[in-house]
Amino acid sequence: MDITTVRIVVTLASLACFLGIWWWAFARRNQARFEEAAQLPFLQD
Repeated sequence: MDITTVRIVVTLASLACFLGIWWWAFARRNQARFEEAAQLPFLQD
């Protein structure tokens, strides 16, 4: 296995990780939790 193959594997693994995080962040089941967290700075103590 040469360096080019390693670079391809690392690039594909990084892409898969990025797409997984993107899918998790935009999943509808997380929407309510993220909207609640977004409002935390605006809540009065």
